[in-house]
Order: sequence, then structure tokens, then C-alpha cells
Amino acid sequence: MPKQKSFTLKELAKVTESILIGDPSIVVDNISSIANANSTSVTFLSNLKYSSLLANSKACAVVVHKNFEDDNKFNYLKSDDPYLTYAKLTKLFKDESELVIPFIHDSAVISDTASVSKKVHIGANVFIGPNCIINENVVINANCSLVKDVEIDSDTTINYGTVLGSDGFGFAPSNKGYVKIEQLGGLKIGKNVEIGANCTIDRGALDNTEIHDGVILDNLIHIAHNVVLGKNSAIAASCAIAGSSKIGQNFQMGGLSGVLGHLDICDDVSVGAHTLITKSIKQPGNYIGIMPAQDSGDWAKSSVCLLYTSDAADEGLGVDLGGRRI
Repeated sequence: MPKQKSFTLKELAKVTESILIGDPSIVVDNISSIANANSTSVTFLSNLKYSSLLANSKACAVVVHKNFEDDNKFNYLKSDDPYLTYAKLTKLFKDESELVIPFIHDSAVISDTASVSKKVHIGANVFIGPNCIINENVVINANCSLVKDVEIDSDTTINYGTVLGSDGFGFAPSNKGYVKIEQLGGLKIGKNVEIGANCTIDRGALDNTEIHDGVILDNLIHIAHNVVLGKNSAIAASCAIAGSSKIGQNFQMGGLSGVLGHLDICDDVSVGAHTLITKSIKQPGNYIGIMPAQDSGDWAKSSVCLLYTSDAADEGLGVDLGGRRI
């Protein structure tokens, strides 16, 4: 068992750049939810709708917004962004016992033509194929495969079971069936990227697929060949981006959403959950296209209305759908 970490509130305030209201000598040895906190816990309140839970909380300290009206029940760590402060606290309490750098597990298979920094962590059953380049402080967790021609820049983490650099879905139809188009490009992944478990990112057909610096991907995401995903983008679980779409910086995508192929999406676009992007987007903003589940008969009626309003808008009839169309 790893040794339990503990910090004084003075230390936590310094690390998180928070304003401390209370006793700086109080010792905290865990971070917890409001409801499950104990007398040595620090907890956080980033959404005021949960503030009523504080009445029964046993926490000794609470992270709150700097404008929160404090009382004498708790010690407080006040900041501009309580959620960001919480994120910093989680790093302090994280168990690092299993993450060792440098480390390459005995079961890992690394191609003779791959270039791997000495300062990496490579877990069990990892496969690193031909012409891959792995830079320093990269973490590749167990059961990942880097098929070929994958370059990963520094300080990037690849989580369990992910496949990088696999073949894109390229086939030419003929009268004798489909003819495979060989994938001759690579996959370039930038710095400070985090890729979740069981993701698949294809290498390019001719040019490279590109995942730029600071991107974060949830689990079960597919990114097809020749996609370019801009800096600091964030994609939630079970999303897919089809081939050759070019996506700008700060793209955000809710779960179970998709982007069709060969589209251009500008910087600073957010896509709501269950939304399918079918056209290029040229203006920053929030885009959504959710349809709640209905009885099949009701859906048939609703779809007629949707088709009418969409066609009317395309013809310039002044129909206001109450938001951007995708």
C-alpha cells in the first residue's frame, strides 16, 4: 500500500494559488466529494446547486469561488475557478506508484526501425511498429498498438487499448469488388495530448493525420485518415470524425457526436451531444442538433415538420429555428 499523502492547508493554498480563510495548520490527507468527506478531507463546490449538501458535510476544508459567502463551519480555499483548483488538488493526491519513468515492460515489442526516447513509460503488451518516433515523457499504457509511421511528441499519454496508425478506410470500387487503397501517410501527435482508452486514430492515405498540441480525447473515439485536429480541442466519448476533415483550435465535441468527411471547421466551435455535423462551419459558436426519442408515429410527424422548416430556411423564407443550423 502506498503511503497516504498529507498537506497543511497553507501548503494547499500555495500550490493552488488560493486564498485561505481559516487555520493554515490544519492537515488534509484526502480529497473527497461533499457528501462522503470526513474530518481530514478537502472537498470542492464549483456548482452552487450543490451548496445545500454542505450543511451535512464533515469536510475540514472546502474549495469555493472567491465571491462565496463563507462562515465559521469550514476552512475555505477561495479561487477564481474552483474546478481548476480541484484539478490541481487531484494531482497532489494521485498515487504515482505505478507510473515509473523510465520504464519499458518486458512484454513490449518495439520495431528495430522505431526511435524511442529513454525517458518514457511503456506498459505491458504494447506494440510499437516500424518508423514510429516516441519522444520524452510519453506514457503508453498497456495493450496499445502503434502500427506504423506514428510520431508522438513529448509529455503525451496514450491510455489502455488504443490503436494508433492503423489503416484508414480507403477502397476503390470496381466491377470485381473493392480494391484497397494502401495508406502511405503517417500519424503525428503533438505535445501534452491525452488519448483515452480504446481509441483508434488512422494514419493518412498520402499526407499525415495530425493531432495537435493540448488535445484531449475521451474513451472510444475514432478519428479517420487525414483528419487535422487543432490545438486544445476536447472530444467526449463515442465520437467519430470522418476522413480529411480539417478542424480548428479549441474544438469541443459532446458525446456520441460525429463529423462527416472533407469538412472545414473554424476555431472555437462547440458541438453538443448527439449532433452530426454535415456541413463546414465558418463561424465560431455553439452548434447542436439533438432530437429526443419519440414514439415512431410521433417521429414520422415531427420529421415532416423538420424537413419543411429546413427547406424553408434554405429557400430564404425567414423561418427562425431558434439557433444555428448545421
